Amino acid sequence: MRLLFVIQRYGHEVAGGAERACRSFAEELTGRGHEVEVLTSCAVSYVDWADYYTPGTDRVGDVVVHRLSNTEPREDRIFGPLNARVVHGDRMIPLHLQKAWMQAQGPFLPDLVPWLWEHATSYDAVVVFTYLYWPSWAALPVIAGRVPTLLFPFAHDEPYIRLPLFETMFRSPDAVAFLTEEEQALVQRRFGGHAPSAVTGLGIDLDPPIGDVAEMRAAFGLGDRPYLLALGRVDPAKGLDELFAFFAAYKQRNPGPLALLVMGEPVRPLPEHPDVIPTGFVDEATKHAALAGSVALAHPSYFESFSIVVCEAWVQGRPVLVQGNCAVLDGQVRRSGGGIPYVDFAQFEEAVNLLLGDEELNAALGAAGRRYVARRYRWDAVVDRFMRLVRLVAPAAPVPAGSRPTRLEKPAP
Repeated sequence: MRLLFVIQRYGHEVAGGAERACRSFAEELTGRGHEVEVLTSCAVSYVDWADYYTPGTDRVGDVVVHRLSNTEPREDRIFGPLNARVVHGDRMIPLHLQKAWMQAQGPFLPDLVPWLWEHATSYDAVVVFTYLYWPSWAALPVIAGRVPTLLFPFAHDEPYIRLPLFETMFRSPDAVAFLTEEEQALVQRRFGGHAPSAVTGLGIDLDPPIGDVAEMRAAFGLGDRPYLLALGRVDPAKGLDELFAFFAAYKQRNPGPLALLVMGEPVRPLPEHPDVIPTGFVDEATKHAALAGSVALAHPSYFESFSIVVCEAWVQGRPVLVQGNCAVLDGQVRRSGGGIPYVDFAQFEEAVNLLLGDEELNAALGAAGRRYVARRYRWDAVVDRFMRLVRLVAPAAPVPAGSRPTRLEKPAP
């Protein structure tokens, strides 16, 4: 099958959950005999979407990537006030201002619509990733009705999704793929169930590359201290400010050796604290060594459609502490039995003390999480669920040699 993926950023240098998921799907499908191409921007950073890669066509591994230039990098002095008015205002916002917001949100790619108009019908299906950004919003009206389309929204329960601007967009695709049951329920509550949909999940490597834990500890000056690990983009939007405040309060009330290792791309630095250790971006082997050596992964985000890092912690047999006000994280933890959700400081403090004081509980939660990932998120099963949904809307497309037909089924609970 010949597929086109449309997404805001794409590349090994790009840090982002949806972008990483898109790249993983592209690589897994290519490895199974499908022909996958990607239409995207030249950006690495979502802060301004400035061109980093050269416009044109190249390859990332075995995947052909078409890159379009962003002619209007995002400027906070323009976008900030517009975002505050459109997304967080308390009055009905005219559609023309919502469209101006979407273009300023970016990445704005003037060549995207002409490119799709010329090339989209040469593909068996087009898969659009991430509802929030301009390329997805602009692409779906162009391709709907001309080529089978599938939307992978990566939707969060956030103010953006309540904008009227998105109502036509969510009714445009022929099918919708979701990462979790909570994401599916959110979208269907907001927009209705107009198209076939399925919870595909996301594939997780059960045997990732892992570095030496002792070397990782030495590199970051941890010694033999126990530590919680915060992993991913260091961004207030990901709940890092609250986690920092909770951890600082915990240390004040519970003096001891516990540290917080903060590992990821910094959008805004956290305040200095003697027990908080920022590392910046690290490679995969170092990341998995940090997970393996941790007391637990702390994931404080309020807005998730799926958490890769939670599943990666479970692969290493580690429990997780998650923001219980996020329905997706709460659901993943409760289905798996692999961690503890918290909704305030008191629950956070109690959970940390439980995990520090009960090694058997710690190990049992981590083991339950790993069993859950193995049962539900192996790539073979995820790709089968995804391709069954694609074939509902593109049934006449050729099947690659060696692919096996599968029956429609839900993922394991």
